[in-house]
Amino acid sequence: MRGFLATACLLSMLFGVLLCADEADGGAQVREARRAAERRGPAGDDREDRAAVSDEPAAELEKPKPKKKKTPQEVEAAKARKAAEKEAKAKKQRTPKPTKKPKGPKPTKKPKQPKATKKPKAPKKPKASATASATAAATAPPDTKPLTQPSTAATTRRAAAVQPEWEEPEEPDLVRRVPDKKGATTPEVIVYIPDEITDAPFPVPWYEEYDYDDLAKKKQEEEEEQARKEKAEKAAKAERQRKKWEEEEEERLKNVSQPPEPKKCPPLGLESHRVEDDQLLASSQSQHGFAVQRGRLNMQGSSNDEDLYGGAWCAEPEEINSWFEVDARREVEFSGVITQGRNSELFEDFVSSYFVAFSNDSRDWTILHDGYAEWLFYGNVDRDTPVLNQFSWPVVARYVRILPQSWNGSLCLRAEILACPLPRSHRSENEVRSSDELDFRHHNYKDMRQMMKVINEECPNITRIYNIGKSSQGLKMYAMEISDNPGEHELGEPEFRYTAGLHGNEVLGRELLLLLMQFLCTEYKDGNPRVRRLVDGVRIHLVPSLNPDAYELAFEAGSEMGNWVLGHWTEEGYDIFQNFPDLNSILWGAEDRGWVPRFVPNHHIPMPENFLNGSMAVETKAIISWMERTPFVLGANLQGGEKLVTYPFDMQRPQISLSDSRRWNANDEMSEDTWARIQRQNEGALRETPDEVMFRWLAMSYAHSHLSMTEVQRGSCHGDDVTRGQGVTNGAGWKPIVGSMNDFSYLHTNCFEISVFLGCDKFPHESELPVEWENNREALLSFIEQVHRGIKGVVKDVEGNALANATISVEGIRHDIITASGGDYWRLLNPGEYRVTAKADGYTSETRLCVVGYDSGATSCSFTLAKSNWDRIKEILALNGNRPIRVVPKAGEGKPTPHGATAASALSPEEQHAAAQRAERLRRLRILRLRRLRLQKHRGRLPTTPATTTTTPATTTTTAAATTTRKAQTTTSWYDSWFPVDNLPTENPFDSIIFDSVPTEDYPFHFTID
Repeated sequence: MRGFLATACLLSMLFGVLLCADEADGGAQVREARRAAERRGPAGDDREDRAAVSDEPAAELEKPKPKKKKTPQEVEAAKARKAAEKEAKAKKQRTPKPTKKPKGPKPTKKPKQPKATKKPKAPKKPKASATASATAAATAPPDTKPLTQPSTAATTRRAAAVQPEWEEPEEPDLVRRVPDKKGATTPEVIVYIPDEITDAPFPVPWYEEYDYDDLAKKKQEEEEEQARKEKAEKAAKAERQRKKWEEEEEERLKNVSQPPEPKKCPPLGLESHRVEDDQLLASSQSQHGFAVQRGRLNMQGSSNDEDLYGGAWCAEPEEINSWFEVDARREVEFSGVITQGRNSELFEDFVSSYFVAFSNDSRDWTILHDGYAEWLFYGNVDRDTPVLNQFSWPVVARYVRILPQSWNGSLCLRAEILACPLPRSHRSENEVRSSDELDFRHHNYKDMRQMMKVINEECPNITRIYNIGKSSQGLKMYAMEISDNPGEHELGEPEFRYTAGLHGNEVLGRELLLLLMQFLCTEYKDGNPRVRRLVDGVRIHLVPSLNPDAYELAFEAGSEMGNWVLGHWTEEGYDIFQNFPDLNSILWGAEDRGWVPRFVPNHHIPMPENFLNGSMAVETKAIISWMERTPFVLGANLQGGEKLVTYPFDMQRPQISLSDSRRWNANDEMSEDTWARIQRQNEGALRETPDEVMFRWLAMSYAHSHLSMTEVQRGSCHGDDVTRGQGVTNGAGWKPIVGSMNDFSYLHTNCFEISVFLGCDKFPHESELPVEWENNREALLSFIEQVHRGIKGVVKDVEGNALANATISVEGIRHDIITASGGDYWRLLNPGEYRVTAKADGYTSETRLCVVGYDSGATSCSFTLAKSNWDRIKEILALNGNRPIRVVPKAGEGKPTPHGATAASALSPEEQHAAAQRAERLRRLRILRLRRLRLQKHRGRLPTTPATTTTTPATTTTTAAATTTRKAQTTTSWYDSWFPVDNLPTENPFDSIIFDSVPTEDYPFHFTID
């Protein structure tokens, strides 16, 4: 125990000694640091102060790494390199947007002070004690690093080199004795080297002050310049690439054979019916109304889908493989197919895709390939628009088949085949070629005007160009006059007109009139006697286009590609042919009431008031004005879509009902003509004109001069042959319409006009124009010559002055005409004898017997009218209360010849005229007697009140009966001058008439027009 206590005491004493040694070593270290500070001087003090007051933590002073020591030059170079990198990084700062003022860069932090360089280690003092070393390390300042080295001669010398000349005596505390193994102690010198603090390499700010506005502008300019350069480089690169591709494409095309362009061929003739019915064949048909013959392009079906005339060929619905076949009857080059859907207002049926196959014997068929597979053609997307599919190369064959693959609704089809004939060494018997050197092509508005101008320049002595008005789009409706004295109406020369283009898509008439202009000009110069006779004897007017706006639409679509209605109407939507005033209803209503000709004339019926301000096309107004100012005698309008000639009336006359018949019978006012019409109303006579026979002759003169219009085997284009092989029909019997151009021309003017439908194809191909010209040339000339059929003459007074607007009446024909401004007239009549009467206001009428022969040329039948005093007689009657005055007969004048005696005895023309006047007077007397008897019957049925008489000494007052009667309406008719007062009979015909009786009561007729 004692030993343990002794050991503890020794240990505590030893620990105390060690503490004292550490304190001594700490004091020595303080004194050594103070001497080092005095040697460094003021600069060192400042650096130490800065190091002492630095805000940086002491941890930043890292211990030296065991790396290779760098030289001061390398350190300075590294610092300069880092500063340059920072400056370059600052310059690359993002340029602010030009719209805002750029912000300056944030101030950089103050650079850290570089670490102090290490001083060479002081040599260790020999035999320094460990206690002294520990004490020195504990008492070392925090910013210094103790370096413990063994004491060698080198370190001693290095330490002696840095010491000043004078040396402070060493304190014993700063030297620590370290005992060695032998027990000797070696002094160890501890040297504390403070860290050197170096100044920053750049005392001034490292960045420059920039003008950021100029910098942004310069930056933007640089970017734009760079963008331009890049764009130019891209464009140049693209151009080089394009040229390279073009060169490669040219090289490829040189090596690859190009397919030929599709050959353009005319239609084979399905629409125009040049392909006959027996050339068409199909796999089946859905019903009898949709046979293969109905599969022609633009075939029109009837409104009743159950009849024999459907709007297309339709296959059996349950059939798997359907086909439509066409036989060309000889080998041709097929170049394309045109398809169309079914014509129907209720169904949308059409073929949307199909194959095409060919054969030479109708047994072995080859489907057309496109080089890779069977060529599938895409068809229609609606039922009306034609779709053309052309082959890349023509196929030579005789038969062609259309194999439908897909369709909408039912499988229905209308088609046209394009084919070119192969050259042949011989000419076919049925082939028609024109011998006239004319311009056989389609002409648009500009070409038409140019051609008319050329013709006028070639034949200026017989041609004149003028326009009858403008269309709704401002295009002029040009007309050409061909006459020996153009621009002037010659006395005794009739006026004739041909018009075409009422419907813009019916272009054949337009081209035929242009060809007729060329033909007349050429043949007149060549001395053709027939043409010279026509030009010298007739004033011919040719209007090729009455609807120029619509024609431009159809021309743009082209032949075969415009449907049935494209270009049919005007720009405003009017059908010009049906846009005229309805004068038929006015005439027929007046005839039913017995107002013709007393109140309503049977010719030149005036148009209803304000009709021109109603729904009428601009073109129609221009045509009416042209008709009224030119005394046309004969005319024809050329149309298309059918092959026949129609004549008036085009409007169906309404039938009289049984109630109307009873009303007329009860009133006893039905005329004989009305009764006869009622009897004939079931016999098809409701559409006849008074000149029915003449109109039929005119229509047949054109139809029978046409080369193919009267072919019995041809039939109609779309339905039954209503002409029965004659090529002519009444318009109302075929397609009744209201307000037609033909009816208006007949009832409002002197002109007899018909409609000529030239063919089934409204817009034929140019290759068909020579054939159509040959078919119609003779008919066109022959119809112009019919203007001389009938009678003509001049109506004058006794002084030789021409009487304009004089009425020419033909006995037995209830349609009159009037004279032109020069007093001349032309009345179309068939051969025969006619009693013709000329009448004029203020003149005595004259009747003559005119004979029309079979020779060419009209019969001359002129009239000379004497003035009458009937106007004076009317004035005298008005002075006497419109009562007839008894006329004292002349002495020696005999009684009138009984009626009918003139027929048995030979009388002079004057005596015949007087007898006719007396017969007319007797007829009027009979009418007056009948009216008096009816009046008496009527008065007998009316209740009467007896008169009351009151007598007074001064006056007598008489109260008449309570019967009320309407006041008679006195009417002075324009035809009162028909009955002259010359040679009045000795007996007064009015003696038997009671003039004190009440006037005749007129029936309250109400005239309305539906």
